[in-house]
Amino acid sequence: MNTTSTTHNRKRNRLVISAASAVIAVALVAGAGLWWQDHDKLSQASAVDCKLVQRIITEAEQISTGPVPDAEKRWKETGDERRAQMKDGYLGAKISQYEGWALATAKKSSETPSAKDVKNLRGEAQRHCSDSYVTLSIPPLGS
Repeated sequence: MNTTSTTHNRKRNRLVISAASAVIAVALVAGAGLWWQDHDKLSQASAVDCKLVQRIITEAEQISTGPVPDAEKRWKETGDERRAQMKDGYLGAKISQYEGWALATAKKSSETPSAKDVKNLRGEAQRHCSDSYVTLSIPPLGS
């Protein structure tokens, strides 16, 4: 009778240890899966940052066709605002590039971007806003 009880306890202990091991293995696999999914993901900007970016883009598009003194003034103002308010510096860097292109377009500089450059920038900037569900509209400049 004592032998049967000992055998039963061993089976129960093995079952408990196996179940605990399975739970730990599933948790490790799930954690590794989440890490793998996010490891190449760009920094994610807040909805507030993405909406600020969209406003700056709209203003930059307008200054790209305006007089140069106005373009320079707005370029400085939007840059100051972006640096003061935006928390995602990586997205801010992308948009500062667009702001610079808008100023260069207003000045009729040879450094104006191609439509492909703007399209690539749009894709990179949008990936920063994917978690905030804000869709950025970044049109070609000077049109």
